[in-house]
Amino acid sequence: MSGSNWRDDPELVALADGAARFFEREATPQRIAKWREAGQVERAFWRQAGEAGLLGVSIPAEYGGSGGDFRHDVTLVEQVGRYGVEGFALSLHNVIILPYVLAHGTEEQKQRWLPKLCSGESVAAIAMSEPGAGSDLQSIRTTAVRDGNGYRINGAKTFISNGQIADFIIVVAKTDPEQGAKGVSLLVVETGSAEGFRRGKALDKIGLDAQDTS
Repeated sequence: MSGSNWRDDPELVALADGAARFFEREATPQRIAKWREAGQVERAFWRQAGEAGLLGVSIPAEYGGSGGDFRHDVTLVEQVGRYGVEGFALSLHNVIILPYVLAHGTEEQKQRWLPKLCSGESVAAIAMSEPGAGSDLQSIRTTAVRDGNGYRINGAKTFISNGQIADFIIVVAKTDPEQGAKGVSLLVVETGSAEGFRRGKALDKIGLDAQDTS
């Protein structure tokens, strides 16, 4: 309806109210203080968020999501900010990484990965920045070469949110350096089974102490 506010949609109001109750109950000041001391949000909280229906809200139900759209993601991100849930990288997980998998994954990959990401069993990160390259992805030096049914990746990344706890990482690498931007690809690394994968140290920052950045 012309002039209506999308936030007044009863479904979104219910989502915001449910998220508010969840954060009031589970993201207490005492718990956030522990996250700040540890430098990361505990994995158990991600599982709780998944059980509460806060992960994958814009992912179709057939893949474990709630079947919503971008408005549902915005509603949740607003609640994260309202309740000061420091370090809980919901916008990264819900708004960036899960839509990448939905848009670009094969059907087998979507069936394999999305349910775990929506339940909180898996926590995601994206590895773009490098010690010598930021958001200019054509300047990255990480490479990936075909090796059997997968790729062998060689390089280092930095400033990775969820870098210490993520077990599902989308890595940006050059698969064909001669093709410029068209030679840059997104590859999934499942850390539990990735030979040669190593995490760097958690980075010290001047704020967002509970935000896990590596």
